[in-house]
Amino acid sequence: MKNDKQVVNAWCMYDWANSVYSLAISTAIFPIFYTATTGKLFKEGIVPFFGIEIENTVLLAYALSFSFLLIAGLSPLLSGIADAGGYKKQLLKFFVYLGSFSCTALFFFTGENVEWGILFSMLASIGFSGSLVFYNAYLPEIVTEDRYDVVSARGFALGYIGSVIHLVVSLILILKKDWFGIESDTLPSRIAFLSVGVWWFGFSQYTFAHLPNEQHEKDPSPVHKLFRKGYKEIHKVWRDAKDKPYIRIFLASFFFYSMGVQTVILLAASFGEKELKMDSAGLIGLIILLQVVAIGGAALFAFVSKKTSNKAALISMILIWIALCVSAYFVQDQLQFYIVGMSVGLVMGGIQSLSRSTFSKLIPEGSPDTTSYFSFYDVAEKLSIVIGTFAYGFIEQLTGNMRYSVLALGGLFIIGLLLMFFFRMPKTGVRHKKVTAEA
Repeated sequence: MKNDKQVVNAWCMYDWANSVYSLAISTAIFPIFYTATTGKLFKEGIVPFFGIEIENTVLLAYALSFSFLLIAGLSPLLSGIADAGGYKKQLLKFFVYLGSFSCTALFFFTGENVEWGILFSMLASIGFSGSLVFYNAYLPEIVTEDRYDVVSARGFALGYIGSVIHLVVSLILILKKDWFGIESDTLPSRIAFLSVGVWWFGFSQYTFAHLPNEQHEKDPSPVHKLFRKGYKEIHKVWRDAKDKPYIRIFLASFFFYSMGVQTVILLAASFGEKELKMDSAGLIGLIILLQVVAIGGAALFAFVSKKTSNKAALISMILIWIALCVSAYFVQDQLQFYIVGMSVGLVMGGIQSLSRSTFSKLIPEGSPDTTSYFSFYDVAEKLSIVIGTFAYGFIEQLTGNMRYSVLALGGLFIIGLLLMFFFRMPKTGVRHKKVTAEA
């Protein structure tokens, strides 16, 4: 039965559970800790990695890019297995346990054991990204279409709230370690990594307990036959999606504007540090501000989409993103950067939650292949991160100025905007049919 309150709450709780990873490990505490400790221990930040000498920040960027590429390659096949064999919840659990265990393992990263830190940060990234494919696929199965936008926004809002609470507590431990009788400079951050894993693992148990079981029985076939069935499943969905132009156009638009969104989220702190000489406290303060404003942004644009349409709400947010990229190019001081940051937070939460719910509306009604459909969404997002962050760094290297990189992101949003103008939401009752023209 759809719209069951307990099931919806359990689904939203996973956003609360996993978002501590995206804030503490991928955005705030771990990158700062990794760069600071390896910078002190190794001359000019050149670190050893399995016999290779490489700059610390470059190594971390490559590791994250590799993890995104790996999950982008695996998720379609795994999602096909999940749909064909009835293993969606099991695969969700696998990636959650992989990610949460890897975060706890980072407790043992002290700076000199670079291989350990990079390996488990990669595995944590794979666990986080991999779990989202199966988690997102539950949305059209547990609520009716009229509630997609609101429930998706609620999930993102809970994620932002939980991650901010965890980050604030972690910062108190890090900045006021003497209150807790801690003398080590590294121990507070390492405790924060441990707590991310415990938080992620613990709160996800409520999600696992109440999410519905598979729509069909598990396939007892041997592993090699499940892989073959998974490939056939994803191939079937691919053929079906090719006959639905609204899916193709939406994913193309999403691919380009997501490049801009994800790159800004990942590299906003680097811009503030390099271009405006902001210290760590100021950067973390900005990150917290982004998360808090994003809570309201997710709810605001869910309301806008209800009063207008998903397309109109997405177009309005993309236009704001374009304006923000241009504004960031001219930013000269920290106050201006904070104002731009607040505006980013407003549309960051909105565009992420509404993109997820909009794609849910494009999946054929009653389809048992929701995971396979969402794998295409996930691949588009992961590849956009790889290409977006690479392009950002390449333009900076080419021009010697990060501001040109930010300006180039505006170009990605413009392409996404142009494609969105051609997008048409399918009419009710049309999505289960094969179509040759836009509805």
